[in-house]
Amino acid sequence: MTEPLFHVVLHRPEIPPNTGNVGRTCLAVGAKLWLVRPLGFRLDEKHLRRAGMDYWPLLDWEAVDDWAEYRRKQPGGTIWTFTKHAARPMWDAEFAPGDTLLFGSESSGLPEELMTRDPARNLTLPMRPEVRSLNLASTVTAAVYEAVRQTGGLPPVGNPVSSPHD
Repeated sequence: MTEPLFHVVLHRPEIPPNTGNVGRTCLAVGAKLWLVRPLGFRLDEKHLRRAGMDYWPLLDWEAVDDWAEYRRKQPGGTIWTFTKHAARPMWDAEFAPGDTLLFGSESSGLPEELMTRDPARNLTLPMRPEVRSLNLASTVTAAVYEAVRQTGGLPPVGNPVSSPHD
């Protein structure tokens, strides 16, 4: 198996369809998905299928019991923490292959100790003040594709898809 382009970490995700969409994004770009327990759902085959995650056998993913276990298993790369409380927009980061993109749970975000461990690495997706927050899966997709763009994009695979406007 090849090394993943990035490591996407969901810290205590709660909503199965969000996690399924994040997994789809990871599969699309060759990133590894890490899930930090506790999870708000079960990972057995029946529950994965019901949540639309039936492609998971193709996904490089792993569930760990806590942040310390993740760091033992994945000690390298820069850790970028995504939080609405950061002042630094994600496009000011300099992503590199092997980096970790860390996201919190849908209802409570990340614990304080993860946000204060390296404040210079905290990133946000700027948004208008009328919006309280973005959907977790949407945020992850935007961040992952910005990281992919910065690292040179993805190699072409197969035939390009033609649009009806060609």
